[in-house]
Amino acid sequence: MKLNNFFYIFLFFFILSCSKKVENTTTLNEVNLETQMIEIYNQAMEELKRGDVIYAGKKFSEAELLYPQSIWAPRAVLISAYGYFSQGYYSDAINNLERFIAKYKNHPDIDYAYYLLALCHYDQIVDEKKDMKEIVDAKKYFEFIIKNYPDTEYAYDSKFKLELIVEIMASKEMYLARYYVEREKWIPAINRFKKVVNEYDKTIYVEEALHRLVEIHYKLGLEKEATNYASLLGYNYQSSKWYESSYKILNKKYVSKKNEISDERETILKKFKKLFK
Repeated sequence: MKLNNFFYIFLFFFILSCSKKVENTTTLNEVNLETQMIEIYNQAMEELKRGDVIYAGKKFSEAELLYPQSIWAPRAVLISAYGYFSQGYYSDAINNLERFIAKYKNHPDIDYAYYLLALCHYDQIVDEKKDMKEIVDAKKYFEFIIKNYPDTEYAYDSKFKLELIVEIMASKEMYLARYYVEREKWIPAINRFKKVVNEYDKTIYVEEALHRLVEIHYKLGLEKEATNYASLLGYNYQSSKWYESSYKILNKKYVSKKNEISDERETILKKFKKLFK
């Protein structure tokens, strides 16, 4: 009986000592991993400073994979993304940022990740004649930042860039509308101009869009609709050159004030010349 008790006591202490060894070994391994990771991370930073973002990106990925539980892992992904972005490798930057957002969604720098992602799309916008994908994606992420991180510096800049994006989107609609006008495709042209009026009414294009709607409807014999659009244009932009152009369409006898002044000056000049004949 005593022998059995001794056996169980011995077994207990043996297991306990083994568990301590495992715990110590695990802790030691973690320390070693983090040390190695920091070393690789620092190497990546040096390469980034030299401007070799491709090699730096590989080293950052290596650091993250070596010890993903470390606080340095998300930093490696984010800095790698910035490196790619700074050199114009937008696809690589976007891949890293999307992975960061999916994997580290509670990270303190998540707002910066979204902002950098928006910039990646924004910087790829060429003009309104090209593919709209980058414009739409940039708009989506800037709006997300403004909504979810309103008190950040990123939200302030996002608002400014969003205004520019809206102008670009409006110009895209105007470009397409003019394209249809040139080919006398009146219905799609009207729809495009209406979209500018309804969705981009704060842009510089809304006045011309209203005028074109007056112009097209009058041409099609829809004078009531033309008058309605002219009234809307006059109510909001009476001093606009586009309102004057629309007014001329509906009032053929209309003479602009500039022409009246010019005619008046010409008459006075003629009278003055007669005095010396």
